[in-house]
Amino acid sequence: PSLKSTSLFIQTTGSGTSGYLSTWPAHVTSQIALQKPTSSGVNKHHGFCDEFGGPVSKPRFLEQLECFLKRELTSLDMLSPKLQERKLQAYREVFDYFIEDFKTYKPLLSAIKNEYDITLANLQEQIRELEPLRSQLVLLSEQCERKVLSLREQERTEIRALKQERQYLQQVIENMREQQRALQAQVHHLEKELAEQYLQYREECDARKLLIANISSMSYSPEEEPDVEHDEEQPDDPVKMKLALKVCREDLTRAQVELNRLHAEYGDVVPRRDWENLDCTYKENLLKLETVQSDFDQMKSEYDMLLDIHHQVSLQRDNLQNELKVFREASTPRPNWEQCADILGGRERCSEIFEGQASKKRLEILLDELNSMGLEQKEFFTGLGASNDVPLYLRYEGQLKNLGLKKTDVVRIIKDIWREKAYEDEKMDNSSDLKEFLHQYLQRQHGEHAGEWAYSLLDSIKLNQKDDFISLFYDILTDKVDESLYHGQTHLLSHLLKVLIQSDSTESGLLTASEFSEALRTAFPLKEDQDLEELVVAAQSELESKGGSIAYQRLYTEDTDGKHGEFLGLVKRQAIAERDHYINQLRTQLGDKGEVHLEDLRSVFTTIDPALDSATLEWNLCIAFKTKDLQLHTAPLDTEIALQRLSVANVSRAGPMPQPE
Repeated sequence: PSLKSTSLFIQTTGSGTSGYLSTWPAHVTSQIALQKPTSSGVNKHHGFCDEFGGPVSKPRFLEQLECFLKRELTSLDMLSPKLQERKLQAYREVFDYFIEDFKTYKPLLSAIKNEYDITLANLQEQIRELEPLRSQLVLLSEQCERKVLSLREQERTEIRALKQERQYLQQVIENMREQQRALQAQVHHLEKELAEQYLQYREECDARKLLIANISSMSYSPEEEPDVEHDEEQPDDPVKMKLALKVCREDLTRAQVELNRLHAEYGDVVPRRDWENLDCTYKENLLKLETVQSDFDQMKSEYDMLLDIHHQVSLQRDNLQNELKVFREASTPRPNWEQCADILGGRERCSEIFEGQASKKRLEILLDELNSMGLEQKEFFTGLGASNDVPLYLRYEGQLKNLGLKKTDVVRIIKDIWREKAYEDEKMDNSSDLKEFLHQYLQRQHGEHAGEWAYSLLDSIKLNQKDDFISLFYDILTDKVDESLYHGQTHLLSHLLKVLIQSDSTESGLLTASEFSEALRTAFPLKEDQDLEELVVAAQSELESKGGSIAYQRLYTEDTDGKHGEFLGLVKRQAIAERDHYINQLRTQLGDKGEVHLEDLRSVFTTIDPALDSATLEWNLCIAFKTKDLQLHTAPLDTEIALQRLSVANVSRAGPMPQPE
């Protein structure tokens, strides 16, 4: 119903009743005190009887308000999204009628109602302002969850690998124990056979002696018999016979004692040759077991150390999240305009166009740049075909959709490619070609859409060439540099982290400046003091800890684009400078030679780096001459070509420079 009809429906009482406040039902308690009706003839109770002793009922005006409110609430749609606002509107109308009826209290009641309305509007405005913050909080929570899930997945992979290694080592130990039991059974069997052979030998020896005695007694000729009879006629001396018998008995006793002693001492003896073979096999198995056990203990200690590091990183992450939450509640974040440098063409151009501009103007400039980039970006790629001169991962035809990959997506995909390739190379015990593996990876991950991902990934890589990590992947993919360069950087950083963890005797994640410098000297024994000092200063500057403890684990954190901090960047730059210096020393030793032979280059390596081991030397020569078998390569090679190949591979000095005599 409309406001006018409702107002006409409610206003059924006389105008003289307006402004009078009814005391129902409080008037019922005063019936004893009041004995006579009111003197006024006006109905001041809005529908009551004039006598207090009459029937007790609600005022008519109150009943009309309740009926109107009930009818309005009944007519509302309970499934409407704005149900609460409409219910509040119905109550407002009833309250407005109530205020209009009591003109005496109208100003006060209106003021109260207005204050409530203003307060309610302010609260609704605050709710609308807080809605974006809630969405940002949800987005941040999702990002943190994704990072936690990624870390858990990495932990599961590492734990699974460690379990497999442990099962393999247990199997090796069980096989060794089985071999030892088999050898023990063989020794027991040989002892038993030896005892039987010895017994046979004794029996044969006794039988041989008896046979010899019988033959000797039967060997006398007939001519000699008279002499025997003549001798028999001469009686033997009894004393002599007793002495001979006594001596024979003593010799027999001594021989029996010696025989018993030899049987007791050497009854379980095996042949020396078999004993030496068994002893050699036992020592080899014991050495292998000690090696496996030491490797297992080292791996277990590293695993426990990684678990502690993960726990500390998790605590730091939680603390940073809490600080971020407090910071968001307490202050308004300001945008970091330096992050737009990649989009605007570098830090110099970004500083030039943003200098002296307000935040609003900077946002307009950034939107214009993004719009221009969006217009220039192709919507579709044209496949290069399936000819042999096209890389394997780009052999597609027709129109391929541009997926518009962002920089964070490119970094994530490249990291996943390196991780999968390392696993496959370790499994196959051979290094595969990156172009072939990229083709297999995209086919396995995206199936029929592999072509779109290949062209979109290559296009995004070309747009982000200023990023060192992405640029290195593109150079390896296009054969500008050798893949060993990436593995060398990874090994360099992991070796440094391992040395820092070993130097942390308290396992607190903190090192003093002197301890940090000493750990750097242990990790990089060939660096000069000036380079080590630059690394210490870079670490303190990155962590903002001048003179204090250095939280070395925070130096390995990455930003959203996968970039390392200034410290690790300086480590990589110093490694590049050291490799260039090493190549320049090779160039100086080779002199003005236009061509170099294999043995000449080998001699130069051993001259400038005597500590270089043979395996590394052979690998360096294979890189220089681009062959896998050096014996098949006898022709000389252009000197600059050899040095160029070495300069784009992981070639580094193994020991200090030899001192001139």
